[in-house]
Amino acid sequence: MITKDKYLRLLAKEYPTAAKTVTEIINLEAIMNLPKATEHFISDLHGEYDAVQHVLRNGSGNVKEKIREIFQGRLSTREMNQLATIVYYPEDKIDMIVDSLESEEEINEFYSLTLLRITELCAFTVSKYTRSKVRKAIPADYAYIIEELLFKDTIMTNKEDYYEKIIKTVISLDRATELIAAISHVIQRLVVDHLHVVGDIYDRGPFPDKIIDTFMDGHELDIQWGNHDVLWMGAASGSAACMANVIRISARYNNLEIIEDAYGISLRPLITFAEMVYKEDRYEPFMPKINSEDESKIFPEEIRQIAKMNQAISIIQFKLEGEIIKRHPEFDMADRMVLDFIDYETGTVNLDGKDYPMLCDYFPTVDPADPYRLTEEEILVVERLMTGFQNSERLQKHVQFLLSKGSMYLSYNDNLLFHGCVPLNPDGSFMELPIANVKYSGKALLDKYEEVLRRGYLNREATKHNIRSLDLIWYLWEGKASSLFGKDKMTTFERLYVADKETHVEKKNLYYEQRDNVELSYKILKEFGLDPKKGHIINGHTPVKEKIGENPLKADGKLIVIDGGFSKAYQNTTGLAGYTLLYNSFGMQLVSHQPFTSRQDAIENEKDIVSTRRIVDKELERKTVRQTDVGKKLTQQVIDLQQLLRAYKSGEIVEDLLSDK
Repeated sequence: MITKDKYLRLLAKEYPTAAKTVTEIINLEAIMNLPKATEHFISDLHGEYDAVQHVLRNGSGNVKEKIREIFQGRLSTREMNQLATIVYYPEDKIDMIVDSLESEEEINEFYSLTLLRITELCAFTVSKYTRSKVRKAIPADYAYIIEELLFKDTIMTNKEDYYEKIIKTVISLDRATELIAAISHVIQRLVVDHLHVVGDIYDRGPFPDKIIDTFMDGHELDIQWGNHDVLWMGAASGSAACMANVIRISARYNNLEIIEDAYGISLRPLITFAEMVYKEDRYEPFMPKINSEDESKIFPEEIRQIAKMNQAISIIQFKLEGEIIKRHPEFDMADRMVLDFIDYETGTVNLDGKDYPMLCDYFPTVDPADPYRLTEEEILVVERLMTGFQNSERLQKHVQFLLSKGSMYLSYNDNLLFHGCVPLNPDGSFMELPIANVKYSGKALLDKYEEVLRRGYLNREATKHNIRSLDLIWYLWEGKASSLFGKDKMTTFERLYVADKETHVEKKNLYYEQRDNVELSYKILKEFGLDPKKGHIINGHTPVKEKIGENPLKADGKLIVIDGGFSKAYQNTTGLAGYTLLYNSFGMQLVSHQPFTSRQDAIENEKDIVSTRRIVDKELERKTVRQTDVGKKLTQQVIDLQQLLRAYKSGEIVEDLLSDK
């Protein structure tokens, strides 16, 4: 344990003189009086890279709002739209504009005007940050020029020729596009200060890997894991059941490229097995979902192959899950032992006491006397696939990033962020789950889930000794007490094998029925140590069906659901393409987005995502950094520095006056 004296002496190494200590105190006090920076909340991205990229580039409409604030009345709507598009996609848009201009004079005039306008926009965007923070966001190649233009002296008018010469020289050296792109990058980075990703980066859409790459090279952020993220994390940790689910979902959505191309994991063992064992063409229920625009790009034989792979991995999944359920009676999932309920002679399945005909009664690898036993061929397939997942360097790198930036929930600036729910019993009490003979519920349960997730990944090379953790990670995917699932069961088998949709119903946890209950929001905020009068609960996970009048603001605005459907698979149901949330010094705004057409449409036709804003909360007085979680940390640093200053003055600690020499 570090004593107060030892701590001050360590602090003295960083601030070795009274003068340096005073300077830092003044700096921190000044920072705390700046306006609170903008937080950006997004959720349920589901691999939709282009749409997510656009929302990040435009800051949920923040860039265009700032352009209007500065240039309304000075520029036409067309000019403002063009400037916004240049900020979003600088190289592509500029190339297109320059190609349309006829003379060198027109090109130079375009560059000159654009540099002046984008510099003014950037200066306005960064005005609430310290120069130190802005410098860190400026690309190194153009740091000197951008700093000179952003922080130019508006008093000394005799320097105007100096700034004009900088711009003219950049243009003459054919570097204007690169400079505009660099300034655009600064705007994109600082129009939003902190990004909150409230879960589900993975599955359904084609490029979750590219989204994670963007996050790794972009904003300051945190991630609250979603059920689909945890599924991939479990697969990377060594859970065969999680891995089987990952492959099945990827096959179902015709998205196996994410496994093979993005992560370099060979699916040949599964392809060979499916062709060798599932000889009969009885795979209709397992056909992949294919977008109409992709139908002409995929061969019928490829569709058949994917369907057979889906069929084979689904049976492997049910077997693996059955073994987990048998190992853990405390999971209370006996109703998911679906292979026990099949009458293999009549081709029917008994669910909740009723017999249903099955869409497919072809089970070449299932022994009715021991249905959960994997065949030797299935064991080999699982082992070879598992090796691929555990040895994928890129996947492991991405999961390590999710673990370093992520958590089950986050308390930040009085708000509570988690992906799904806090599981409730029918009487409204927090649902319990016994783990290693200890019962956990509420906040303690989510804390335990996070502990198990981290332990499961850290011990991934010792799978045999890691079974309990891996089983619990799988439980997070579809267990009734999982905060990431929030239903009584997952009816994957029924959706594949039974036509009657009454068997497909998954009853939601009481949490979802009671989200409009203000008392419940207060109860949950208190459970997590937050002031319910100040805070909000921010969730994703369940698409908001605005199309039929559902409101994302629940419980008088205390609970906000921001999954409006980035995933194209949801947009017919939701009627829109996602919600995001902005929280700045003036208050909190919910932004709803219309579907993103394409990157090409955005660049060529300046088609921005149409966004609608609603005020959730408005600050009576503009909020400063001092009133945030960052402000609390800075306040403590000031207190520590003041103690160090007193120690210097009293002679308790001697200044190192030679430190600058």
